[in-house]
Amino acid sequence: MSDALPFTGERFVPGAPGEIWYEHWHRYHFAAPLVKDRDVLDVACGEGYGSALLAGSARKVTGVDLATAAVEHARARYAGLANLDFRAADCIALPFPDASFDAIVSFETIEHIAAQEAFLDEVRRVLRPEGLFIVSCPNKAEYTDKRNVVNEFHVRELYRDELLNLLAPRFAHLEWYGQRPGFFSVVWPEQGNAHAEIFEVSEGAANEPAQGHARPLYFIAVASAAAATLAAIAPRLSVLADRDEWVYRNYEDVTRGYLALERERAARPAAAADPGPAAAEASRLRDAPRTAVAKAAHSDAGEARLAHELAAQEAEVKRRASVRWWLALPFRRLVNALTGKPPWA
Repeated sequence: MSDALPFTGERFVPGAPGEIWYEHWHRYHFAAPLVKDRDVLDVACGEGYGSALLAGSARKVTGVDLATAAVEHARARYAGLANLDFRAADCIALPFPDASFDAIVSFETIEHIAAQEAFLDEVRRVLRPEGLFIVSCPNKAEYTDKRNVVNEFHVRELYRDELLNLLAPRFAHLEWYGQRPGFFSVVWPEQGNAHAEIFEVSEGAANEPAQGHARPLYFIAVASAAAATLAAIAPRLSVLADRDEWVYRNYEDVTRGYLALERERAARPAAAADPGPAAAEASRLRDAPRTAVAKAAHSDAGEARLAHELAAQEAEVKRRASVRWWLALPFRRLVNALTGKPPWA
């Protein structure tokens, strides 16, 4: 098995912490039953984990990626799957004959390229007439505009109407899905499958549910040139549950560390303001200058360490800004702690 690819932020790799773990794994799990017994192309497959997942239900999966290092890694890591292979290729010049695949999957690809029309033309060319195309991309209105963040790896993000204008001329039939990670309460019947519902409430109006989930962070479009292909797919609600609560616990660790650093930093000025320790330190400086200088240097290093660790924690919290309520919680608790209020105020 090959060494793990490093996480640079440009592409997801298994083990990367945070809500990105939910987002990427969930899309492939959502697509897996849709590509059952099909010949599948996974465009911009990256590390290969998603292609490998799809290979569990598809007849054959081919993953392509522009990064040669990623393709070589995927070939080595998933070499044991006989119905899976990987090739280095540009998504606007796919090295396959016309009508080669029953299904094409491409998640979080289109926003990374400028030649979006050329990419979709290639998808349409290598997809069979009755084939299925499953594509996802960020919803610019929610992903960038509302959060006021910029992803340096995104070349051209899309609003819903822009994505529609790209897809509709090439695929006459579309079904839309929304995806948004978060902390949810899920109620399910133990006796088996049941009808599903989704509604949302706010902290200020928890007794006023609104049907649906109106703020997708990502769009997932299921498209085809053939009406019968989509007619055979029943719309479904898909919930990915974190069996080990790995992401949730990672958030807890980050916020606990942030609060601990804040408490330690807040305690330092208070200690310095006490004249007793200050006078004692002055006496020690007179009696043992070298020892005092060493202690002062140690103190400066500790302050620098705190500043560095706090900056790292703040950067991590900022990176995870899409889960708004949870990220606001530690700051509310911090303010309450500093003002003497109880944590739940």
